[in-house]
Amino acid sequence: MRWLAKTALVAAAAYLAAASFVYFQQRNFIYQRSTLQLEPAAVGLTGVEVVTVATADGESLVAWWSPPAPGKPTVLFLHGNAGTVADRWGRFAFYQANGLGTLFLDYRGYGGSTGHPTEAGLIADALAAYDWLLDKGVRPGEIGVVGESLGSGPAVALATSRPVAAVALEAPFSSMVETASYHYPWLPVSLLLHDRWDSAQRIRALMAPLLVVHGTADRIVPYALGVRLYEAAPGRKRLITVDGAGHLDIFGKPTWREQVKLFEDVATSGR
Repeated sequence: MRWLAKTALVAAAAYLAAASFVYFQQRNFIYQRSTLQLEPAAVGLTGVEVVTVATADGESLVAWWSPPAPGKPTVLFLHGNAGTVADRWGRFAFYQANGLGTLFLDYRGYGGSTGHPTEAGLIADALAAYDWLLDKGVRPGEIGVVGESLGSGPAVALATSRPVAAVALEAPFSSMVETASYHYPWLPVSLLLHDRWDSAQRIRALMAPLLVVHGTADRIVPYALGVRLYEAAPGRKRLITVDGAGHLDIFGKPTWREQVKLFEDVATSGR
């Protein structure tokens, strides 16, 4: 029976080692950063200003800004994991071509922005970008917030603490604990995670109209978690289910077109 005991000890040691690795490296798993910096002209964009957004805790964030056409709302875009705003140039061009003001933010630690990403840090970044828009003269009722995947976390946190025209979430998650549990069912992630991103709890305080788009074949953020978040939201809301779509499949013009329509409708009608 000694070999059974030894096998159990080796397995337990391996498990503890794996859990410890995940615990200490968790933010590298959650925030897959890129420090690549490109100018808007390098991806074919014109009429774009590269600006610096200062956060309350002293970080300097790089953002791309294009002002709105007269009478048009403004999009505050919070991107998903991996890459930078430069990788979302097609989306930027789409909003811009429709006359919307467009502010794309690179979180702390991404692109040329200073600092290191955390839940509290990304929320502070979103709030700083919002305040930057107010300083530019954009009114709260003209700001539409878009959260792409990971960006749905700071988008929900922002929209439930500041007034906005509307919120659009793409492949959002109910919480990071539930998302991590899906990917690592063999780990006690509820005990390990620092950044929990409990958006399902936060979204209960949402006052603005909500649009959620999610694909049923999403293997990065399961569709069920997006539905759970949607169901937790009060008030005016709409869920667009894209049958057979994976995580990246919904980040395109059909989704962006629905967002533009929503933001223009609420900005014009005052909700």
